[in-house]
Amino acid sequence: MKIGIVCYPTFGGSGIVATELGKALADKEHEVHFVAYRQPVRLNDQVNNIVFHEVRVADYPLFEYPPYELSLACKLLDVVKYEKLDLLHVHYAIPHAYVAYLTKQILAEEGIHIPVVTTLHGTDITLVGKSPALTPAVNFSINHSNVVTAVSQHLREETLNCFSIRKEIKVIPNFIDFDLHNYTFDQDLQLHYAPNREKIMIHISNFRPVKRVADVIRIFVNVREKMPVKLLMVGDGPQREVAEYMCRDLGCSDDVKF
Repeated sequence: MKIGIVCYPTFGGSGIVATELGKALADKEHEVHFVAYRQPVRLNDQVNNIVFHEVRVADYPLFEYPPYELSLACKLLDVVKYEKLDLLHVHYAIPHAYVAYLTKQILAEEGIHIPVVTTLHGTDITLVGKSPALTPAVNFSINHSNVVTAVSQHLREETLNCFSIRKEIKVIPNFIDFDLHNYTFDQDLQLHYAPNREKIMIHISNFRPVKRVADVIRIFVNVREKMPVKLLMVGDGPQREVAEYMCRDLGCSDDVKF
């Protein structure tokens, strides 16, 4: 098949899952076309059966914000028609499923019918989608997808509880391919961070407020009062500086590594 995948190109879960899925499909001899505003970070090690199409957002003085959704729709129209795609798989309800529906309707006017699979990942439902202003668009986008999947049972339940969804939502859990990530225990690395064999807590994120970085620090301080422990804060983002100052104020900086 010729499959179009629309995702964010970042290190976030949606971008990683979408990219790894596309690479696995390409290994099975499908032709996979990624459509995003930048090449996904995990695409740099594979090219067979994979094509990347960049969405270039026009910068018109008239617009206060660049019209990403319009640019994406136009790019999808072009890719579907001229690459003769069989299927669109979009990751994130807003804006990707919404744009996919618009694309599908325009193509139908030209006699081209393409199914859309929408995968829900989390923030598009639990944070963005719960905004009252966006709820109608989320309902519409999900209900007009041909197939809807979610990366966890909890996300499926949250979606059904918060929105008026008529479509079946299939759970396909997030995953790790242990053939690619077959790590063994590294004692030297453990001793580097915990020289006295303390327990190690790890937080990995993009350090946005929704990741509750400050709560991680508070929980660590409580655990530290009960046992020897170290904390590794892996990642970066707008809350990193706040977390670093919190560690200094709470007197635990010596046991936290960023």
